[in-house]
Amino acid sequence: MSRGPKILVCVTRQKTCERLIKNGQKLAVKASGQLSVIHVAKIGVNFLGNPDEGEALDYLFQISKEAGADMTVLRSEDVVDTIAEYAEKNHISMIVLGESPNYQSDTNIIRQLEQRLPSVDIKVIPA
Repeated sequence: MSRGPKILVCVTRQKTCERLIKNGQKLAVKASGQLSVIHVAKIGVNFLGNPDEGEALDYLFQISKEAGADMTVLRSEDVVDTIAEYAEKNHISMIVLGESPNYQSDTNIIRQLEQRLPSVDIKVIPA
């Protein structure tokens, strides 16, 4: 088992998140680290009933597997809290996220994670 950094890639229900997993994989290989992928679904959101979203998650599971990562799907009302708790519990040292259009907002997930997890390196991948 790798003793390098633990890298967590956060994905949404979009196939375009493949680029985030690929970036995380490159970082993990370069640092001899471990790669994990997480998707946090809001409680009440039925992605299994939506063929496009279900297909996208299946696709991301496959990409994660090819990248050597486990993909975890969790349900929660508070996405930031859930990601932060997962990161703390699993000793994550780096989080990879996609760029957000409202980065300056205090409600932005990236900013909230930076505040909540000051010792974790947050990598933002441009669109």
